[in-house]
Amino acid sequence: MAKSYEAIFENNKKWVESKISENPEYFHQLAKTQNPEYLYIGCSDSRVTAEDMIGAQPGEVFVHRNIANVINTLDMSSTAVIQYAVEHLKVNHIIVCGHYNCGGVKAAMTSQDLGLMNPWLRNIRDVYRLHQAELDAITDEGKRYDRLVELNVQEQCINVIKMACVQERYILEEFPVVHGWVFDLRTGKIIDQEIDFEKILKDIQKIYNLTNSDWVMSRKK
Repeated sequence: MAKSYEAIFENNKKWVESKISENPEYFHQLAKTQNPEYLYIGCSDSRVTAEDMIGAQPGEVFVHRNIANVINTLDMSSTAVIQYAVEHLKVNHIIVCGHYNCGGVKAAMTSQDLGLMNPWLRNIRDVYRLHQAELDAITDEGKRYDRLVELNVQEQCINVIKMACVQERYILEEFPVVHGWVFDLRTGKIIDQEIDFEKILKDIQKIYNLTNSDWVMSRKK
């Protein structure tokens, strides 16, 4: 067995020991329940870890990761995570976080048949299509790449806001609120895209209003 693999278990042992030395009841308390305030939807990239990036402890963030932080309503994994987080965990904030130098976004910018990756990357190519005029006007390829990362975050935030469970709970409780971030691997900093959640919700409701207004408003009263 490779030493690098064996080291994982040694590292785990040291981690357990360090936690118990700080608090003998740590794992007993951890096993009871989870009550996260945040749902973090990020990229699967091995360089970007949600908890380390924001200084969160176990139990504070519910995490879902996939290639290029895509929210597709046909993807049962991401939609199930969102519904569970919103309806059962009652998270107050949903964060969609992309990152510069994203391999998935880069792949979507290339004219290449990538086999089974094609349907997934089509989500990002659709983002490019929606913003083609702006992106094509950026002559610097690196800056165009960065901008597509940002626009992809914005569009995935909109996809989250389209979901009925998000709309219904927000009408009732004014939560959750959706945020869009970009993590800059070159500096380690998080850049808030300042998504205007309420404006987006208002703008799209004519088409994507999935709530029964009478039912929701009666519950709110």
